[in-house]
Amino acid sequence: MSERQDAGMSVRRKVLGDAHVDGAEVAKTAFDEPFQALITEGAWGTVWADDTIPHRERSMLTLALLAATGNFEEIPMHIRATQNTGASPQDVMQAFLHVAVYAGVPKANHAIKLAKQTYKELGVDL
Repeated sequence: MSERQDAGMSVRRKVLGDAHVDGAEVAKTAFDEPFQALITEGAWGTVWADDTIPHRERSMLTLALLAATGNFEEIPMHIRATQNTGASPQDVMQAFLHVAVYAGVPKANHAIKLAKQTYKELGVDL
């Protein structure tokens, strides 16, 4: 394993949790191994491993970008990750309010719906 791969796996586990990463590792096949290596080294080992922006803010940026680009399937995973990054539900709402203003109300509305469902599953009172 490369240094970037090691760093990426460490940050990935810190942010997403061992259970999530272990599940992804078990589900990994020869087919998607190159993709898993790419996201572990690129997203987690480069962007998330950089300490210029704290994980709380990086979490908020990620959620806003996912919503703004319509990549809604990743939002519940990153809402769950806020338990590890320190981004509060109020922080997440502020990120989605930015999405509403700068990328569109329907995208923010759907992201908020997904966040509410995920927080409910986590037992977080809103």
